[in-house]
Amino acid sequence: MPARPIESLLPWSLMVDALNTGLIVLNPRGEVLLWNAWVVRHSGIEAQTVLGRTLESVFANGLSLSFISALKNVLTYKLPVVLSNVLHRTPLPLYQRPEDAAKGPQQRMPQSLTLVPVRYDSANADGFLVMLQIADTSSFVKRERVLQSRTEKLSREAVIDGLTGIYNRKYFDQKLAVEVSRAQRQKNPLSLVMLDVDYFKKYNDTYGHPAGDRVLQAVVGSVQSQLNRLTDVFARYGGEEFIIILPSSDQSGATQIAEKVRQAVLALQLDHARSQVAKHITVSLGVATCLGGVVCTETRLLDTVDKALYAAKHGGRNMVQWLSVSDAHSTGGYVVNGQDPPASNFYI
Repeated sequence: MPARPIESLLPWSLMVDALNTGLIVLNPRGEVLLWNAWVVRHSGIEAQTVLGRTLESVFANGLSLSFISALKNVLTYKLPVVLSNVLHRTPLPLYQRPEDAAKGPQQRMPQSLTLVPVRYDSANADGFLVMLQIADTSSFVKRERVLQSRTEKLSREAVIDGLTGIYNRKYFDQKLAVEVSRAQRQKNPLSLVMLDVDYFKKYNDTYGHPAGDRVLQAVVGSVQSQLNRLTDVFARYGGEEFIIILPSSDQSGATQIAEKVRQAVLALQLDHARSQVAKHITVSLGVATCLGGVVCTETRLLDTVDKALYAAKHGGRNMVQWLSVSDAHSTGGYVVNGQDPPASNFYI
């Protein structure tokens, strides 16, 4: 007994409607020949109302310009076109639920489309149909957003200090290189302020490490309150040491900020019974300035500010000590116990 043709055995319309993707078939004039159940569900339009009509008449102004152009090219040149969800998020006005259409075009379902010319009459040069395959990419878009969010979080965590929430040493090193290069190019001054919590080890030994962590967080808050410019960079340098980049800040401007920071920390009135300089938490600060037009490198600037902090700590602590990069072997103008430096032309 001869085998029966497969076409007579398979219920094609049921199979097409069972697909979990959209399928639309157009004739050479762009009129709808097939509109499967998936498209009905996501467009809210029954098949019998669209057969024989063009998509422009079915969706009125709902088609994207990229889709209109792609369909025209397929009908004209008989070449397949893919509209990926990366560049073309919502070519057709389709929705997860038809009632979402009332909420506006922003509720459209993310999708990718493949437009394929299919020859149905080999004897006729224009004997082509156009098959539209539509895939719901909502889960892909959602996954993409989750991955992007995680990537942004990891990127942020890579440059943020976990305890204090300010920038870490890695970010500081990167930013310092950028700011030094900019200052050299523009011949502007650049200053660093390095500060250290006085007798912090003794504080930890007396009050415990959790209390020490809270002190660092409080110190960070007081420092941040004195920094007014978006260009200033505040970072944890290591342990109880912190550092500030002050672009376009000369000696006077930088020492003013350093003194304000010293006073702000002192105003916290955090008890420190074992401090040898005060009854409360204090900080020592070193300031280094690379003057405009003076050749300067990150290494020289860091070495100078480290020397300035050393001078402040060994000069009595709870003070500000300044050094110029051009003269890192002798201390310059300093501020102790509230003595104000001269007015600055640079720090605003």
